Formats: sequence, C-alpha cells, structure tokens
Amino acid sequence: MRAPDFWGEPPGLAAALLTPVGAALDAAGRLRRAVARPYRAPLPVICVGNLVAGGAGKTPVVLSLCEILRARNVDAHVVMRGYGGSLAGPVAVDPATHGAAAVGDEALLCTDVAPCWVARDRVAGLRAAIAGGARAVVLDDGFQNPAIAKDLSLLVVDAAYGFGNGRLLPAGPLRETVPAGLARADAVVLLDGDSPPELAGFDRPILHARLEPVDANRYAGMRVVAFAGIGRPKKFFDTLRRLGAEVVAEQAFPDHHPFAPGETVSLRKLADRENALLITTDKDRVRLPDDWRIRIDVLHVKIRWQDEAALTALLAPVLPAHTAHRG
Repeated sequence: MRAPDFWGEPPGLAAALLTPVGAALDAAGRLRRAVARPYRAPLPVICVGNLVAGGAGKTPVVLSLCEILRARNVDAHVVMRGYGGSLAGPVAVDPATHGAAAVGDEALLCTDVAPCWVARDRVAGLRAAIAGGARAVVLDDGFQNPAIAKDLSLLVVDAAYGFGNGRLLPAGPLRETVPAGLARADAVVLLDGDSPPELAGFDRPILHARLEPVDANRYAGMRVVAFAGIGRPKKFFDTLRRLGAEVVAEQAFPDHHPFAPGETVSLRKLADRENALLITTDKDRVRLPDDWRIRIDVLHVKIRWQDEAALTALLAPVLPAHTAHRG
C-alpha cells in the first residue's frame, strides 16, 4: 500500500470522516488483547514493533539487535509474518530457494544476520524457531499481537514523522492510540531526531539512534536516479540529497512493491538518458528480478546507537545468564 498524504498532515476532512472506523477497529483490538491468553515461550522473546503503519525504521533495528545478540553469544532467531510473501509458514527462510514473493523482503534481509522464520501464525513460528535451535527470539513486529508474551518490547519511532496526524487507521497511520501503546512498551527507540511531544510523559528508557548510510561519501556530486518502494520513499530521496547527490529523477512506489521487469527497464533507460547512477534501498533490491540486482546501486544503511550500553543494560535481565560479550 501507499500511505495517504493526509496521514502526515494536520487532521482534515478525510481523517474526520474515517475516524469512526478507526475507533471501531481500535475497540476490537483492545478487546482482543483483553481476552487473549498469550503463549509464554521457554526462552527470551524480544519484540521490535511500532505504532504506525508505513514504516518507522523497524527492520534496521532488528538487524542491529541481532548483531548485538550474536556478539554476546546469544543464538537469536527472527520470527516475522513475512509481509508481502505468499508462504503461510512456519518456514525457515533460505535465500537460495526463497524470493521476496514467497517470504517478503524483510525476511530476506534478516537472513544476513540471523536465522529467520516466516509464519502467519506467530506462535507456530516461535515454536518452529525453538525446535530449530534458537536460544532467543527477536519478534519482528507483533507488538499489537497478544498471542505471544514478550520479555522485552521496543517501540521504534521515526522522530521526523512521529505519529503522523495522530489518528487511528484508516483515518491516520496509528495502529492503536499512542498512550495505549506506550503503556506496554519497555523502551522507545527514537530514530534520527528529538522526541516528539507525545513522548514527554514516557517514564521508561528512550534509546536514541541514527540510520547512517554506509560509504556515504561516494555519492557526493554524483547524478542519480532514485527509486524506492518503502514506507516513506521521500526519506530515502532526502538522504541522498543530504549526502550531496544530485537527484535528477525520483520514483516512489507503494511499500513492498513487487517490481516487474518492465519497470526496471524503464528506470534503467531513464538513468541512461540522464547519464546517472540508478540507485535504490536494501529492501527494494531483494524485490528486483535476479538479473537486475547487480546492475543497480544500493544505499546501505546501519543503525548507530547513541548509547549502546543503555540497550545492553535493557537486554541483560532477559538474556541467559551465561552470555558474555565477544572480544
């Protein structure tokens, strides 16, 4: 889907008309959480979620968290729904046999740092990960899903976007009200900026971090044609400009968009006409046809924690006691 523009603007007529629908869906969600009997796993479950639809930087946080756990000798597996993929699972993701159409783009990215399981039924996915040798599970999304008990819940917030217009889906981007979500969070991961006003009364840790491009200097002064099918493509385009690239053309697609060969051919022709580099994101690259992946540049990004010690202090009480940092 493509997030409507009015989600990021002060509430107007469209938001007002859709607000009753959001209230009804929120009531259903609250009832579901109230009557749920969550499954308690025999290992630590760390949930990385958000309150808004359309992307908040959750996947890079999951990748960074898995790397941190691996450095502490914790064999962590990722469990996710596999949004955009056709497989119901549970299935262990294998990049050699699975494409984005089967398991989703985020799952393929996660296999770079940890074993990943896709499952529409997250409890079944969690049990499969346990049977597969996991000693901890990072639950990618699922914050609003009450079927699994979480030992630590991190909410990712994009400081630039915040909580959009503050309305519930479909009147705005919120999956639930901000106070209700914050009440269940053990910490907030705040990306790329200062705290929005909604976090003023939050009395648990706020972990500041930045999404930093890798090898960023190489794009300074370079002509680029940029395209992206992520939650907020504009953030990607703005990042390239901030790095000094000359963005001569940009093309935004819906989130998780499956690229057809004709679309990549058109983008390649545009870049050739403009004598420019064709560039996209990590998440978009795994949705490209196989023979196109080596022909398109990728802006790689990584999480840089302002205080990683604060994160490890949060993790310590829920991890197995024998874990220790490598090197």
